[in-house]
Amino acid sequence: MSGSPRGDAAPVGIDELLERVRAGFVRIGPREARAAAAAGALLVDIRYAELRERDGLIPGALVVERNELEWRLDPLGSHRAPEAVSHDLQVVVVCNEGYASSLAVASLRLLGLHRATDLIGGFQAWRAAGLPVEM
Repeated sequence: MSGSPRGDAAPVGIDELLERVRAGFVRIGPREARAAAAAGALLVDIRYAELRERDGLIPGALVVERNELEWRLDPLGSHRAPEAVSHDLQVVVVCNEGYASSLAVASLRLLGLHRATDLIGGFQAWRAAGLPVEM
């Protein structure tokens, strides 16, 4: 018998889940994210409106709140953003501090976006690195 009442795998805590998810892709830092964007990657800001209003935006980033992410970035989806042109698109997901973005990347990779990654430290790391922010 397995470790959960439903009969599936034993539950894990969020720290272990993050570790497992992150083992499946290479995360990048702020300067790498900026260089990737300059080379054509799509930066996707999944922070909620209050954080964007408080802290600003990364110039050129596509804003897609987390609850819409899969629908907006699925190249086969009926509600896709115009930027979601291919499963080969390099996507860099940005949250506030680099946690929710890792879980979002796992979901995008399940949709076939095999080049999806996230920004280590999120928007706060971008800003701390002195990179451009629009208010």
